[in-house]
Amino acid sequence: MAGLFHEERKCAQVAVVDRRQQVLQAATKSFSLFGYKATTMDQVAKIANVGKGTIYTFFTNKEQLFDEILREVMMDMKVIAEREIRRERSFFENLHRVLDALLEFRSEHELFIKLSQESRDFGTPQANEGLDKLENVVLEYLQREVEHAMDQGEVKPCDPKIVSLVMFRLYIVLTAELNRVHEPLTKEQIKNYFHLFLAEGLAE
Repeated sequence: MAGLFHEERKCAQVAVVDRRQQVLQAATKSFSLFGYKATTMDQVAKIANVGKGTIYTFFTNKEQLFDEILREVMMDMKVIAEREIRRERSFFENLHRVLDALLEFRSEHELFIKLSQESRDFGTPQANEGLDKLENVVLEYLQREVEHAMDQGEVKPCDPKIVSLVMFRLYIVLTAELNRVHEPLTKEQIKNYFHLFLAEGLAE
């Protein structure tokens, strides 16, 4: 009897987790399609095929729901960064691989695309803050890697926070913004320009 009760309780817990994930998936879809401002709890409930009250059993409001989705995306980004790191490689080789992977993830992820559009067109504060949080994941990673490279003697002593921000902005210019006024650079060209502007000035 006790075993049966335990199984029933376990099934109920799984159902709660599944329902919560169902709500998160629906909210991600809504934010990705309509942006932060136009997403409502009614929309999320409709996409999830649940009552609105079900959402409130897991999340107090839209802001909390949005924050949880951002947290999951940030976790995905951290997994991608860690996956690309190989300590036997040089600092700059790891840097190129991780930035390539993260920027590809960013350019293909529908939520990134919609938030960027909403931020550009409407300046929605929550969209701006969401993009800042996601960008900070990249900057924090870069800062840690610059600090590690300094400890290993691969780069000159510098302010890791400033260098990581310059690296990130430069990579975005070379991989995305430059395309508006120039034909896209190849990965090899991007790597060469990156070394021209930064690596030769940082490497010992």
